Amino acid sequence: MTGGLDLAEAPTPPSPRSAARKTALVSLALVLAIIGALAGGYYFAMRPVTLKIAVGPANSDDLKVVQALTQAFTQTKGHVRLRPLQTDGATASADALAAGKADLAIVRGDVDVPKNAQAVATLRKNVVVMWSVPGKGKKKGAKTTKITKIAQLAGHRVGVVGRTQANVNLLKVILQQYGVDPAKVDIVQFPANEAAEAIRTQKVDAYLAAGPVNSKITSDAIAASAKDGGTPTFLAIDSADAIAQNHPVYEASEIPAGTYGGSPPRPDDEVKTISFSHHIVARKGVSDTTIASFTRQLFAVRQQLVTEFPLAAKIETPDTDKDAVIPAHPGAAAFVDGEEKTFLDKYSDYIWWSLMALSAMGSIGAWFAGYLKKDERNSNSHLRERLLDMISAARKSETTEELDQMQAEADDILRDTLRCFDHGAIEEAALTAFNITLDQFHVAVADRKAVLSSLPQGLQRAGAQFRAAGNA
Repeated sequence: MTGGLDLAEAPTPPSPRSAARKTALVSLALVLAIIGALAGGYYFAMRPVTLKIAVGPANSDDLKVVQALTQAFTQTKGHVRLRPLQTDGATASADALAAGKADLAIVRGDVDVPKNAQAVATLRKNVVVMWSVPGKGKKKGAKTTKITKIAQLAGHRVGVVGRTQANVNLLKVILQQYGVDPAKVDIVQFPANEAAEAIRTQKVDAYLAAGPVNSKITSDAIAASAKDGGTPTFLAIDSADAIAQNHPVYEASEIPAGTYGGSPPRPDDEVKTISFSHHIVARKGVSDTTIASFTRQLFAVRQQLVTEFPLAAKIETPDTDKDAVIPAHPGAAAFVDGEEKTFLDKYSDYIWWSLMALSAMGSIGAWFAGYLKKDERNSNSHLRERLLDMISAARKSETTEELDQMQAEADDILRDTLRCFDHGAIEEAALTAFNITLDQFHVAVADRKAVLSSLPQGLQRAGAQFRAAGNA
């Protein structure tokens, strides 16, 4: 074309394909951002958690089991790891949990369990063993009184295996059940790790020990007490059911015949007694998900420990009843009852609401952006109307100078339209309509220039003067 602004000379507007590519890239970036946020949330939720567990005393079976669990959890690379916090015993462990110094603790069920403690598992059950040995507590030549019942302990000396006050309190509960005033009983405590030697050197009339049915400490204590005094007589706690009813932390139990060996077997018949449990408890504030993972790992590795620690076979799930003496931790209860939630179960609502929020924010943002560009869109609409008016004006133009001025104005309109498209103020359909209008304008200019170029110069000037006079 001669003269005028050709479409090939004007800046090329973005094609629908490039605009679609731009939209796709923005959408992909948004999707990747959401996936990254979800992945970060998953990592944060599932990263390994280390729990401090209070346990004691030193060299106790409880501490050894916890140390074995610590190694097993590390080897299996579970979600929960353990860090043992050694204490002087179950009471000290309970105090550490109550003070917030530990997340887990091994506590006795018959001591003051912290208010913030919730049961995770039963580590083991302990039975109470009471026995006497004829002549063991009397001086040489003195008259021997054979003790066969707990009610006969008034005025006698009773040796308690273990330095913990909990065992002394346990003896007092039993004595009171049988109407024996604890103040009338001389109570002597023996260190658990030195019980056998202490029993050989100290004179007492009866003994009490509390531990697992197959406890080596109890077995050695019975054997040591029988060396100089004959056959031990086991004292049955016939009122075990009544004690359990009055003190729910205790249960009625039995000691099977022959549990502590010997010939004849010790005891020679089943003996009724009471039992209590050592529990693994968790601080109430520890996450339900974390405790559920710990409980799952605990029972997964339990069988691996049985060979080295037979006591591990005694680990049991906690009582999940609402009236349990120690309420179960919600995380442990979820595992036991089969209601443990997966990551998606627990966070699906958060994920769904997050996606809905992002969608709503995107819609609001798009509306707000459109609202802010309303003036720009209206301005461009007026410019397109101006371009349509210029098509009519071009067909009536009498000079090429006027056509050139209109083409310069059309160039400005084109720049403004492309800027609006880049800003998102107008869409592809509006840009297509503008291209059609611009094309028609260029055709009109080209046609008019062709007509004007065919006219003599004088005629062109006369026509211009005539129009100028008419305007005047």
